[in-house]
Amino acid sequence: MSQLTFDLDVLRSFSTGIALGSYARAADRLGRSTSAVSAQLKKLESQAGTPLFRKAGRGLQLTDAGETMLAYAHRLLEINEEAAAAMRGADLQGWVRLGLQEDLGESLLPGVLGRFARAHPKVRIEACVARSAELRERLELGRLDLALLWESGGGAPLALGERLVRLPLQWIGPASAAALDVPWWTARQQPGPRKGREALPLVLLDPPCPLRDIVTTVLDRAGIPWRHAFTSASLSALWAAASAGLGLSVRTPFGLPAHVRILDRAGTGLPALPQMALAMHRAQAEPEPPVARLAALMREAVQGHGGSPLR
Repeated sequence: MSQLTFDLDVLRSFSTGIALGSYARAADRLGRSTSAVSAQLKKLESQAGTPLFRKAGRGLQLTDAGETMLAYAHRLLEINEEAAAAMRGADLQGWVRLGLQEDLGESLLPGVLGRFARAHPKVRIEACVARSAELRERLELGRLDLALLWESGGGAPLALGERLVRLPLQWIGPASAAALDVPWWTARQQPGPRKGREALPLVLLDPPCPLRDIVTTVLDRAGIPWRHAFTSASLSALWAAASAGLGLSVRTPFGLPAHVRILDRAGTGLPALPQMALAMHRAQAEPEPPVARLAALMREAVQGHGGSPLR
């Protein structure tokens, strides 16, 4: 029996299409025609010997076998990239000062730093996990080489920024629906007088926090009363409060812990929320090789997470 060897280019097209939500977008990103990517997917399905996709409306969804294949594709591509990076930068040395916000630090930092350290063991990384205002200040003072920041439209633009993805803000509640004991939550929003309606309890970060202004402005415009039920400087504390049912929080889908969930707005009366862009900022227009390499890994990890790509 001949040994089966999967083609990394095919796996790259497969995983990129899933990450971008469209194989037409994947073809554009990879510099291939849509028909070429389609042929690659047929080849992959033939090699796998089982269907990887099933029809879902006008689109496609992964089968259980497809989900398994996607997990292996990520692992194989990651190992391939590590090997290539190690050969390109075997002697890479230096120091990188990286800044991240708390939700990004928890979801991105372990995987990215592990890959980077294995490929470039001689490079030292100092990571600072802080809120947006502090990271912006550190960048302006030259105390960071690289930082990932959520952009809400507030504050002066930083000169050396690159927007990576746009993600929707979502209403966040406890993983258990039973934990959310809020009378306002249980009834549909009805037309007519709103006097006497119980205020929606909010779980948000302490000011300064651009999300506080975004959320309260959206609720005010919708005529929905609100109150601050829990505030903290710690995102972990917010997750604990939301998990306990003290109120609703608002974040992007990035890095949500298992004990909270995105709430379905259908039937709740909760208003739609805007999107936020995630940007990568550098201290120098031409960064040193270690900074450039870490920036490339961060970009890949963020864009692999999903969201709408920005160009």
